[in-house]
Amino acid sequence: MRDWAESGIAFLTGRPDGPPLIPPGRAATVARERIAWIAEVTGGAVTLDGAALLSERAAFTGHRRAGATSAGGACRLLPTADGWAAVSCARPDDPSLLGALVGADVGEDPWPAVQAWLREHSGTELAERAELLGVAAGPVAPPGGPVPQTLRPLNARPVAGLRVVDFSALWAGPLCAHLLGLAGARVVKVETPSRPDGARRGNAEFYRLLHGGHESVVLDPTLVREREALAALVAAADIVIEASRPRALRGFGVDPDGFVARGGTWISITACGRASDRIGFGDDIAAGAGLVARDGAGPMFVGDALADPLTGLTAAALAMSAPADGSGTLWDISMAAVVAATLTLTEAVAGHAYRRHGRWWSDTATGPAAIAEPQRRTPRGAVAAPGRDTASVLAELGIAS
Repeated sequence: MRDWAESGIAFLTGRPDGPPLIPPGRAATVARERIAWIAEVTGGAVTLDGAALLSERAAFTGHRRAGATSAGGACRLLPTADGWAAVSCARPDDPSLLGALVGADVGEDPWPAVQAWLREHSGTELAERAELLGVAAGPVAPPGGPVPQTLRPLNARPVAGLRVVDFSALWAGPLCAHLLGLAGARVVKVETPSRPDGARRGNAEFYRLLHGGHESVVLDPTLVREREALAALVAAADIVIEASRPRALRGFGVDPDGFVARGGTWISITACGRASDRIGFGDDIAAGAGLVARDGAGPMFVGDALADPLTGLTAAALAMSAPADGSGTLWDISMAAVVAATLTLTEAVAGHAYRRHGRWWSDTATGPAAIAEPQRRTPRGAVAAPGRDTASVLAELGIAS
């Protein structure tokens, strides 16, 4: 409980007009364990508070606890015919997709129609339709479900000087790349002209925190020469990070299996694993995995998109390891499984905080702990404009741009 209190996550959990809540499970403790391992592997080059990383985006955005609405406002917890569901409406085309899901013209505000549809349908029906339509939504797992196997790092290895090619976007993958960069790796961020990282439109300083000092390459895989350049860039990498479903990756013309066969480390981050076509964002994935706070009046979101930073930390630790024989590895990282592995098999009711001396506190096994607010780190390095380094990176590979 102390790790939760000090993480900033408890401050972001609870009703907007109520006290902070201590969430169930041990995600904050796991985050500290991950960073402790990374600090040891990097010889102290990366020494951060892993628990505080889980909430730091809110320190930049000002997000606060909002109960059954996510801190960022794009996801809601709603009752279904047989339980609860987490539904996201974060992208410009999501209202129309949600309209297709419920079979109605929802206009600009899909929530009334979605709420009405969910009351008449089960979580299983929602999951099936959401996967088919590419909607980030699914049922909230009940407490006491099976705990998936935890992915654990192999033999520690230094990453200083290694080339990291980062295809990911938003938070989980970029946090992994950021931590590898702090450890001394060279990070090359790759975007396409039609799909730049959507986080560029978010908080500029938080984006700078994760991407400062990285190189930027923009290539169009629909063009033969640029598709070939993309393959050459991947072939020259030591570590590749991506957060796409396998069928989408095929459109890039890259071959994860071939890359791994040559000894590379491939970090694949998806909502529910490479065998699943489900999509998801940090809030709906965390809630869907069962990480919600309960106070008797229904579930509430825990923190701010917590599946993202928890997965990013996990991915970075895995990337800093390799098989003893020097062979390659494809890490199939399910964000839902990463979250679920931090939960216990018994139902846990959220712990309440209390007010004293103008601050929120929580009782823990080692005494009272103050409820910390999200803390921000100081960004370092400039953010490269999209494509700034395309010509120089390709020239280094002997490719004319």
